[in-house]
Amino acid sequence: MIFHSVDFVVFFVVVLVVYFRLGHRAQNLFLLVASYVFYGYAEPWIVVLLAATTLVDYFAGLGLARYPEKKRLLLALSLTSNLGVLGFFKYFDFFVDNVVAALEALGFHPSRPTLSVVLPAGISFYTFQSLSYTIDVYRGKLAARRNLLDFATFLSLFPQLVAGPIERATRLLPQVESERRFDPAVAREALMLMAWGFFKKLVVADNVALVANRTFSLDQPGFALLWVGTFAFAVQIYADFSAYSDIARGAAKLLGFELMKNFDHPYLSQTPSEFWRRWHISLSTWFRDYVYVPLGGNRVGPVRQHLNVLVTFLLSGFWHGASWNFVLWGAYHASLFFLYEVVQRVSPVLLSARLLAVPRVVVFFALTNVGWLMFRETDISRLFAAFRLSPAATTGPEAMAAAYLLGLTLAFALPLVVDTVLAGARVRAILERRVVLAQGSALVVLALGMACFHSVATSDFIYFQF
Repeated sequence: MIFHSVDFVVFFVVVLVVYFRLGHRAQNLFLLVASYVFYGYAEPWIVVLLAATTLVDYFAGLGLARYPEKKRLLLALSLTSNLGVLGFFKYFDFFVDNVVAALEALGFHPSRPTLSVVLPAGISFYTFQSLSYTIDVYRGKLAARRNLLDFATFLSLFPQLVAGPIERATRLLPQVESERRFDPAVAREALMLMAWGFFKKLVVADNVALVANRTFSLDQPGFALLWVGTFAFAVQIYADFSAYSDIARGAAKLLGFELMKNFDHPYLSQTPSEFWRRWHISLSTWFRDYVYVPLGGNRVGPVRQHLNVLVTFLLSGFWHGASWNFVLWGAYHASLFFLYEVVQRVSPVLLSARLLAVPRVVVFFALTNVGWLMFRETDISRLFAAFRLSPAATTGPEAMAAAYLLGLTLAFALPLVVDTVLAGARVRAILERRVVLAQGSALVVLALGMACFHSVATSDFIYFQF
């Protein structure tokens, strides 16, 4: 079930009507059932995988608490189970294709297995969320939970089940275990979040997707068209993914849960480290805490630290998809860390002078777009060809088409710019004095915008494929 569908609206209204008429324990049971209905709505069989992950890590947690002398073995079993299932469903075809290609390069002619594995929606997200529980219990940061209902509700909470945010058990489980009541003020904030999320998806993301998709469908786009298409994709992926996160946070807030903020105006970043503190925060902090830090983080020598950064970003890239372009994308972002470290040593004023703040934002946004080209173009040969394009070869008609598409993309991206301005402390303080009026006016504007400017073609959220 997808958020921007009539089915979800009906489903969510029914859930809300019933939910707050129940007591705490009944609320959790009802949420669990509703979440499984939500998740298995289109493909019921994938619910079995979610239930299996739930049971494995629930009993792993109990085992870690009861048999501390076997905690390494129990953690290994949890890791093997979770990553094994994720690896099979997400990477089986990739592995087979690359093995077949390698054997053919050596002169062999193997037949490819006929098994075609379908990737279950959300498996990358709830697998990492579940792993955070067992790892934190293993580390002693969280007590193992004995209540299976609470744990199952934590792992399957439907607003964030399919595409995050990837919540930590230390943060979300206590909320599952606590009483929840309807709060009108919180409900207004939640509706604002959801309305803004729907607007970003239906008006911004889906409209600029027409530009990006058309550009990348061309056999041989020229330099200007390619980079305008890449810029459109940069706008699309931010609007699309942050829209899902906002709708998820709003829906969860209506149910009495506070999910973490997953995006914080990432295109205002001036450095790689700042970007990853602002972009897909739940995933970047997951890799920081469960990969980078255990590898040694920055507590080791410079060579080892650089290797830790590289490994972390390679794994992060591979998490996004079973394709070499995602690995290149991860390696590219790791290289930006190394590049900025060199700049910091050679000329620290370039990264610290206040007068250069805007140029730094522009430069890093341009570098981010290079990464988005790697992310969007899954065909490696076409990707390398794209980097060989010359701006000098741009023809007059192509330049005119690119200028038109750029103007169209900028027009649809304007609400994101307005949102950035409204995020300023001074403007926010003014709005908070008249919060009800501001929220009501904003809801009317967003509703009119969706009614007048929604895209003629809509699609699933981009991160559903990851």
